Amino acid sequence: MNDAEAITAEEMAALDENCGYFGLIPLQLMENAGAQLAAEIRKRFPNGRNSVGETVKVTMLAGKGNNGGDAFVAARQLHGFAVTVLLLGRAQDLRTAEARHNWHILLQESGVKTVEITDSAQLKAAAADVLDSAVLVDGIFGTGITGAIREPEATAIELINNARPRAFVVAVDVPSGLDPTTGEAGSAVTADLTVTFHRAKTGLLETRAAPFVGELVVADISIPENFERLAGPGDVRSLLKRSPHSHKGDNGRVLIVGGGPFSGAPSLAALAALRAGADWVTVAAPRSVSGIIASFSPNLIVHPLSAAVLVEEDVLPIVHLVKNHDIVAIGMGLGAAEETQTAVQRIIEDETTKKLVVDADGFYGLELPNTAADKRIIVTPHAGEFAKLGTQAEGRDLVVPPEDEQAARIDFVTAFSRQNNVVTLMKGPTDIVSDGARVRLNRTGNAGMTVGGTGDVLAGLAAAFFALTHDPFTAATAAAFVNGTAGDIAFEAKGYGLLATDVLEAITRVTKQFS
Repeated sequence: MNDAEAITAEEMAALDENCGYFGLIPLQLMENAGAQLAAEIRKRFPNGRNSVGETVKVTMLAGKGNNGGDAFVAARQLHGFAVTVLLLGRAQDLRTAEARHNWHILLQESGVKTVEITDSAQLKAAAADVLDSAVLVDGIFGTGITGAIREPEATAIELINNARPRAFVVAVDVPSGLDPTTGEAGSAVTADLTVTFHRAKTGLLETRAAPFVGELVVADISIPENFERLAGPGDVRSLLKRSPHSHKGDNGRVLIVGGGPFSGAPSLAALAALRAGADWVTVAAPRSVSGIIASFSPNLIVHPLSAAVLVEEDVLPIVHLVKNHDIVAIGMGLGAAEETQTAVQRIIEDETTKKLVVDADGFYGLELPNTAADKRIIVTPHAGEFAKLGTQAEGRDLVVPPEDEQAARIDFVTAFSRQNNVVTLMKGPTDIVSDGARVRLNRTGNAGMTVGGTGDVLAGLAAAFFALTHDPFTAATAAAFVNGTAGDIAFEAKGYGLLATDVLEAITRVTKQFS
């Protein structure tokens, strides 16, 4: 198994949520996971008997999350074994509907003994039973572990480790206490077998994790392979987590550089960034339109530039603004004047500018692949705008495959992104996002969104999300999904008469669902 086949805990959490969104319900995934766990135990102890024909005693130590739920499913499928489930906590505190559902089924299963452990003293009293088990199942923590390990979980981990080597220890998904992404471990279960689901978690493949993981089995729980490529709410939720102790500016400072021939485009991008949750948004716009942009909303901070269009004299003031912002979105409504193109190129190439969303007229000033060598850049073209981006690395013209050749389009976007060191969000009936290695497809959105301005809204969303993460691919994926979903809400109300402002107003209805 190689690292390319692995997945981080955050990616797996997003995929789990997206599965539910696309119709593969969490209860079914838990059933599949528990069945695979039981099957792996049966392989090692056929018919529930040991080498001398005795019934195999299995004790499962289960946490209050879905990891425990997987253990509940496995417990009722281990017919012929003597199974005890120790729930570390009260049943009423089980954290998910799926875990509660499978706990209630267990209560009706006469062959499975269940015990609720409410404190470490009660667990220590059960130590003899734990230590006398032939198989111990660690279902305490899954991939969502955070913070210090508390009681009774800390005592449970200690009991499991004290039972080795007499007991065969099986970890559910990851050994409890092991960081599933990095492989770091403090107080962690030392397993003989780890049964992980769908894909190996990256931390399980780290050399330092090997003593805790033991034998690693990756179990198929019937998640369709193409689901990993589909953008969904799971790609948004992690970006919308906000500390209750955060201050103004902690949740994104976005600089929009746009306007000149057009005033609406930068305004829509800026308002979209605010609706996506950015703490403050500044619009640097030519003096000719700065007043118009300011009139759109009192929420916008507008910095007037020197002339009717963006010119080279504006570069230095904009670079000073960049220093106080997390992200620059450039290009919306700038026009294609030669002096504007030169100014855009200088802004993009300035050493102060590290994170960018480049859209529309900004493409004229983007010298690929050299510009992106030491920067993180999202570009958001539709198929017709690739001509502004010049040629591919090997000198061929940028000819986008037709819409009905999706596989070829995906290959095209992936190759372009890899060759130019950018994240590409190609807008279309199906949005394609790639960083040159990973790919996401966004199928939200509708034909009503061909109206002008929806691409500007998308650029603002991408900027707001990119301000919150170091990963432009994650930001672009989330932006595509939110933009399309907001467009679908607008279409339901307005039909083909929807406007970009309708999409703008629907953004918070989308993000509120997933925050």
